[in-house]
Amino acid sequence: MNPFLLTTDRLTLRRLTPGDAPFMLALQTSPDYLKYIGDRGVHNEEDARRYIENGALVSYEKYGYGPYAIQLIGDENVLGVCGLFKRDNLEHPDLGFAFLPGQTGKGYGYEASAALMAYAAANWQIKCLLGITVPYNQPSIRLLQKLGFRLERTTRLADDAEELMVYVWGEE
Repeated sequence: MNPFLLTTDRLTLRRLTPGDAPFMLALQTSPDYLKYIGDRGVHNEEDARRYIENGALVSYEKYGYGPYAIQLIGDENVLGVCGLFKRDNLEHPDLGFAFLPGQTGKGYGYEASAALMAYAAANWQIKCLLGITVPYNQPSIRLLQKLGFRLERTTRLADDAEELMVYVWGEE
């Protein structure tokens, strides 16, 4: 299967592979990731490899979508991830994104997310997406709003005691 999902003017989105473990470790141990998303149990490359195998690879197989590595066209370095996540306690897929330190504020989040949303609507017939974030993650809130999401409610996920804001895009 072709690992490349789509390209934009500047970016390529592709499926994650176990070989992305060094990137995933760097991402999930970065200060902003820990602050806004939390500790997902990734503390070394083996944890990161397992996280990809048990998360992304299973999601691709089960749902046809998941998180995608974001790269500049022609560059092998991964800048961040953008993807759709099926969560048992949410009725629609969750749009998620995260970037390595130094890769925010460049428009990559908007470019990747907008392209993925259009692809999901056209190819997977996904007409509604959610965006979940902590109330103090202002960069994500601004991006969700720019993408056309609107605040719908707050919730607590089963594995997370912290109250989260739920944004919605599309038709429910």
